[in-house]
Amino acid sequence: MSNQDSTILWTSEEIANAVKGQCGADFNITGVQIDSRAIEPGDLFIAIKAERDGHDFAKSALNHGAGGVLISDNEVIGSSQNYVLCDDTMLALESLGAAARRRALITKRIAITGSVGKTTVKELTSAALSASGKTHKSVKSYNNHWGVPLTLSRMPINTRYGVFEIGMNHTGEIALLSPQVKPHIAAITTVAPVHIEHFGTIEAIADAKAEIFLGIENGGYALIPNENPMSKRLKQRASDIDNLNIVTFGMKQNADAKITRLIDNGDYRIIHADIMGKNIEWRVSEPGDHWIHNGLCAITLVHLAGGDLEAAASVLSNFGALEGRGAVKTITTKDGVEFSLVDEAYNANPTSVAAALRTLANRHGRRKIAVLGDMLELGDKENEYHAELIDAVLKSNVDLVFLAGSRMKYLWDLLPANKRGNFAYNSKELLPRVLESVQSGDCIMVKGSNGSHMNVIVAGLANLKNDSLKN
Repeated sequence: MSNQDSTILWTSEEIANAVKGQCGADFNITGVQIDSRAIEPGDLFIAIKAERDGHDFAKSALNHGAGGVLISDNEVIGSSQNYVLCDDTMLALESLGAAARRRALITKRIAITGSVGKTTVKELTSAALSASGKTHKSVKSYNNHWGVPLTLSRMPINTRYGVFEIGMNHTGEIALLSPQVKPHIAAITTVAPVHIEHFGTIEAIADAKAEIFLGIENGGYALIPNENPMSKRLKQRASDIDNLNIVTFGMKQNADAKITRLIDNGDYRIIHADIMGKNIEWRVSEPGDHWIHNGLCAITLVHLAGGDLEAAASVLSNFGALEGRGAVKTITTKDGVEFSLVDEAYNANPTSVAAALRTLANRHGRRKIAVLGDMLELGDKENEYHAELIDAVLKSNVDLVFLAGSRMKYLWDLLPANKRGNFAYNSKELLPRVLESVQSGDCIMVKGSNGSHMNVIVAGLANLKNDSLKN
């Protein structure tokens, strides 16, 4: 049975060949899942053994419309023959991803990592490349040991560009993932003290990020942030690899891809850039210099991948912030109070919080209010990192600061009385204190590490559109 229908992602025979398994029957697959709760009709369910054994949910996945299952024990699914039997389902997922990579012969693959901005750059790059050809990308932040091979396994055979996000919080993780993607181009957005708890030094973080170069195809490109303090170290790591081309991007004129002019028109900025000798311009409507940096990285990746720069610039000019990463909503309550909510609740570290505070200062609003939760995985100096945010808070000239978490208490103790909104040891306790402070015309930015659950406050503020404020 061969895959002739463009809507078919895999046939059972192709899956069995890829994973060196055995088919129970002939069937076709239109998608791949490892979470039985996300099954859509026609999906392949791969029963991964992790904290919970996916085999416990294989029969349920079939009952909910899965086209077939990839399992190491066919007794768990009863009488169904829609299975491929293998020895190790995690290894099989990786093998299926490798098969997808090999069969999409015209694909240019791009891998992106970095301490800050990798998801945004991934979204910018994939959107910009979509104007040049069929583009496949990591969904959400599927960037770990299962997310990368899962993204690969979902890549259609006629993909022109593949854009993959690769993350890590320990040494050696990217070294295992980059060779799975075998990117033609790999980019590091930036290096900052994120997950420093597991590394000890910023140099160790840079070395871990540089592992992405290990998987680059012969003659490929390493894209490095020119002005980052670790730039020289990253270049050295890249230069240790034979036949690897090093390209830099940044604001200074010695970068290979650089900003040549910036025009601020108030509501938006026009960016003029020289991308390795090609002049291009695009518009940035979002505040914050990180949007310029991330856009420059993305459009350089488009150029290196052979995409249409003019079409890419047009896409970037109409790109907005992502949910959890700067998306802005206007909330109007039943009693007519209107305010802006800036959702930065997906993640946080000292670099990104300082950037978010700078951006908040440039947003429209009668009062600028920052609601911050703990930054996690910062190691022995975590309390110091939180206290040092006082400089960014004072420079941003925000009107009020609300803080959640035991680590943020170190910042709270340093805040001037006129900046203090309120403090609580968790986001749930802080929520009502934030809600009762809201006034019409406010601009409220919420940010914290995912584990500090600042999404609780985002949801509470967003739900005010259905309620009246009880001031």
